[in-house]
Amino acid sequence: MACSHSQSLVVLIILPMWMNLLLRTLAMLSLMDDSGLINAGLQALGLGPVKMVGTDGAVLAGLVYNYLPFMVLPIYSVLKKMDMSVVEAAEDLGANPLRVITRVVLPMSVPGIVSGITMVFMPAVTSFAIATLLSNGNRKLAGDMIDYIFNSSQNPSRWNIGSAFSLIMLVLILISIGFLRKADPDNEGGGMW
Repeated sequence: MACSHSQSLVVLIILPMWMNLLLRTLAMLSLMDDSGLINAGLQALGLGPVKMVGTDGAVLAGLVYNYLPFMVLPIYSVLKKMDMSVVEAAEDLGANPLRVITRVVLPMSVPGIVSGITMVFMPAVTSFAIATLLSNGNRKLAGDMIDYIFNSSQNPSRWNIGSAFSLIMLVLILISIGFLRKADPDNEGGGMW
């Protein structure tokens, strides 16, 4: 029965990923708009409308919504493979639930956490549509800056500058993969690699 619930939760986490990132972001934009569903609910509760679009919170919510599955799935995969007899042994030896989580479950899930961080970091740093749409162009991420340099600048050396920024991003991604390999030498990161 518990396996059925966990599989249902995984399907609910994966389901939005079947839709294009741009469509998911546009859907969030319409939900957070001044006349959107969230503000309609807040007005019904008497909390009044809240300006969400164009804020850092909207960009953060968009990034979390779009990249949460990339973090959850590797952790879920590692936790699913975890030997529950180790948890039972810790409980039998008198560990309270908090100590079981901090001393047993968390250390055993580090490969999934590191894999998830790497999988979220790569697309998040190169993302440009989410910040542009949800901040009304007021906030720029690294991907936005590279896009701007290549497409909007009239500087004749824009290809050189854009390429240099892209190379810096590649180096950062390679460094994060190096940390993954160091923290997960046995490649147990949820089977994602």
